[in-house]
Amino acid sequence: MGEQWRAQFDAEVSFANGGGLRTEGFRLDIPGREITDEDLAALFVRHLGLLMVAEVRISAKTIIEEPHKGGRGVAGEPRTGRRLVELSHVITDGMITLPGWPAPRIEDWLTFEASRANYAPGTEFHVSRIDMIANTGTYLDTPAHRWAGGDDLTGVSLDRLADLPGVVVRVPAGTRAVDRLMLAPYEVTGRAVLLHTGWAEHFGTERYSAPEAPYLTGDAAQALADAGAALVGIDSINIDDMGPQAGGVRPAHSTLLAAGIPIVEHLTGLDALPPSGFRFTAAPPMVRGMGTFPVRAFAVVDA
Repeated sequence: MGEQWRAQFDAEVSFANGGGLRTEGFRLDIPGREITDEDLAALFVRHLGLLMVAEVRISAKTIIEEPHKGGRGVAGEPRTGRRLVELSHVITDGMITLPGWPAPRIEDWLTFEASRANYAPGTEFHVSRIDMIANTGTYLDTPAHRWAGGDDLTGVSLDRLADLPGVVVRVPAGTRAVDRLMLAPYEVTGRAVLLHTGWAEHFGTERYSAPEAPYLTGDAAQALADAGAALVGIDSINIDDMGPQAGGVRPAHSTLLAAGIPIVEHLTGLDALPPSGFRFTAAPPMVRGMGTFPVRAFAVVDA
């Protein structure tokens, strides 16, 4: 286990709303052999969960080599059985999400060097500027993307976007159309339904927009809407068929968004998720008047 240290000290606490607290001979786990009074005071407040503390005066401090007893001040053993899985593409300057659509442009608006004239010596800041269309990287579609008068980014509630129970539909390699029958084995009510086609491996290449890109059929979209799915995502270029035979019809978008079911397109990393037993989040900023926007999509997986 190695050396472990505890501090023994007296403390006098004053509260911002009046009153005080005094302790004598208090012992507290500390992270190392040395600790300042200021750090010990902060550790003490955190350990006891004290609110509205104005001042803590430490006295009679001694350091003792002694096994830790546990508490909120010093981290214990690392938490296991829980992991975060990144499901978004990185947005970079000049990247291509949809061929023929404008790429994002990222540049300095305020450099560290230029900012120095605005602040005290040794203080500097950097601010970037991005010019992009909303359909960039991994992004969310709201009803306003398809339907005039539909809910935009400000109208879709967080219970449709964050901490959703998730299910992954594994689409066999070489399958284009994800149909109703393929969805039949899955419980989708109230869940984020993520279609894992494997097409994300082609992101950023010409192959990504090829006519054989996988998609969700209109009939399957209606099945998801009827079953009450909370959100639907896919790791392909579009949740609808973009092949020339589709003729510009977008039944999956039309059906899901008419039912108020948000869509996340251009996911990645779905191979790292279990079939179920995870929580999914894909929340954009609240921008009025916009129907789509990039998201940081991720999942929390518990053992």
